[in-house]
Amino acid sequence: MKKVALIINPQAGKCKLEKELDKIESRLTKAFAKVTIYQTGQEGDGKRFVEQHAEEIDLLIAGGGDGTVFEIMNALVPLENRPVFAILPGGTCNDFSRTLGISQKPLEALEQIIMQKCMHVDIGSYHKHYFLNFWGIGIISKVAEEMDDANKQLLGRISYYLNTSKLVFQDKAFSLKIRSEELHYDEKAELLVVGNGSYLGGIQSFFPHADVQDGKFDVLIVKEAKLKYLKKWLEAKIQDDYPENEKDDDIIYFRTSKLEVSASPEQNIDCDGEFLDKTPAIVEVLPKHLKMIYGEIQ
Repeated sequence: MKKVALIINPQAGKCKLEKELDKIESRLTKAFAKVTIYQTGQEGDGKRFVEQHAEEIDLLIAGGGDGTVFEIMNALVPLENRPVFAILPGGTCNDFSRTLGISQKPLEALEQIIMQKCMHVDIGSYHKHYFLNFWGIGIISKVAEEMDDANKQLLGRISYYLNTSKLVFQDKAFSLKIRSEELHYDEKAELLVVGNGSYLGGIQSFFPHADVQDGKFDVLIVKEAKLKYLKKWLEAKIQDDYPENEKDDDIIYFRTSKLEVSASPEQNIDCDGEFLDKTPAIVEVLPKHLKMIYGEIQ
């Protein structure tokens, strides 16, 4: 790879990357023949850069938080000729970069990018939007209220999502219909999470063993008024001690490559932390659609 472009959000993570920009540019210039640095000023700048220049470069690096990555990735995925994609983490959670084993220290992450270790990863798709990490509807805020301080510490940065409504918070259970090859569901629910990556809120939470190359989503349904089971699920998953739910179907877990989702009333959709649309939706995997740089995957 010779031609590299870095799209950087200078405001991400309290200007985390901007403070290191001189070092980043110097290192990239030594490693690649042609380097373009583009700093975004407002939402949509990264998208426009990708649409205009992506097919002219070999490697596209998104420098910033999850919002920056989401915008750039959504502009990149529909292109016919896509460059290799890399994430230089600079935000609060940086979830998909963690899934790929990318260091959370910018200069260390940069060295991993320069090594050019690549893999093809699955992408989630719905309504002409795309996601790397998760797609969700429903309620999760009560989980935070039920957790004591010890459990909140155990869950770490998941509190970022629990306390700032980064999933989709609703006040009531809703009627949920799911159609997939593996499962038909038509009951009340309080939460639906469709996962591609293994991190949420900066830690391995719902699906720590997710595989981004298997062509499958991990799907979790939590039924009405059973959030205590979700609490147990989160704690057990993080400790790698899976709860036994065979005798209680208040939590349903399955894997699929495509599902049709509808809800009454309509639910806001959280797609990698971005609220763009409402149900109904068809959510499906684009298998190994994007070539990305990875680091040390555990």
